[in-house]
Amino acid sequence: MAKAPYFPPPPPIPPKTRMFQRMPPAVFTPIMGVFGLGLAWRRGADALSAPAAIGDMILGAVTLLYLFSLAAYAMKLIQRPGTFVDDLRVLPGRAGLAAMVLSGYLLSATIEPFSTVLAGALLLLAFAIHVFLAARVIHLLITGPAEARIVTPVWHLLFAGFVLIPLAAVPIGLTSFATAAFWGGFFAAALIWGASAAQFFRTRIPAPLRPLLGIHLAPASVLGTGAYFLGETQLALVFCVTAIVILSILVGRVRWLLKAGFSPLWGALTFPLAAFSTLMQMAAVVTGSDVLRIVAGLSLVAATLIILPIAYKIVQMWTKGVLAVKTNAAIA
Repeated sequence: MAKAPYFPPPPPIPPKTRMFQRMPPAVFTPIMGVFGLGLAWRRGADALSAPAAIGDMILGAVTLLYLFSLAAYAMKLIQRPGTFVDDLRVLPGRAGLAAMVLSGYLLSATIEPFSTVLAGALLLLAFAIHVFLAARVIHLLITGPAEARIVTPVWHLLFAGFVLIPLAAVPIGLTSFATAAFWGGFFAAALIWGASAAQFFRTRIPAPLRPLLGIHLAPASVLGTGAYFLGETQLALVFCVTAIVILSILVGRVRWLLKAGFSPLWGALTFPLAAFSTLMQMAAVVTGSDVLRIVAGLSLVAATLIILPIAYKIVQMWTKGVLAVKTNAAIA
């Protein structure tokens, strides 16, 4: 008698997942870098006679990606608002949420040539959310475990990120606001630089966290650009030298910096490189130096070749569902 054919049981039905329930805020870090790159190319149209269309294309594309990512994270918060605090408890999430807010300043600077009213509204909205975010992190640091209070370069984004305000505020006439934000961000950055330097000689930085050290370049570069916007030429040159020194150290230790291999934390390298190129371009225009013009051009090309592949790879990790796992993003 022939045996009945064997039919294996059907595979288990995977649990249903809600859309964007684990949207990783870490994706905003490279988005911020691409915003900076687009603004650097826009500046290059005047400083380096670069094609203006390149900057416009980059800014247009990243604006759409930014708005889509904002909508995705908003959907996650609607499903469970507590994911915001959960994301703030982990370093990649904290850096990503800070980049999300700071990108609002860069979006304001992006649309300023087209609408000063909308740019001003976005600037003030980003500022309000930035203050709320910084206050929330301070509360978590005070009430959380002592080991969570270690100074990290991400603190620059949270507490010194106000230095981005002059880039959007000065062109629309909010000079007093820009000046206050500049000096407030400067003192915060100085304190973080000092604390980080002291901590660097006392503790060993794990290889996976070393790419975050690239963030130290961002405040120096943005402060120099902000100083030029505010007419503080001599002070801007000081920050130019500071930025060149920091970048030289990072380049000199690049193998040590990237020893752990590619990870989502490489997104922290993107915006500082773009900000450095913008500063060099402004310095070249103000000083008329051919050497600085060459440095500006080379840094813009290098930033483009580095930032875009990093951003592409991190966004690709998001679309494949890998980024949320690797950055321990909260689940709604």
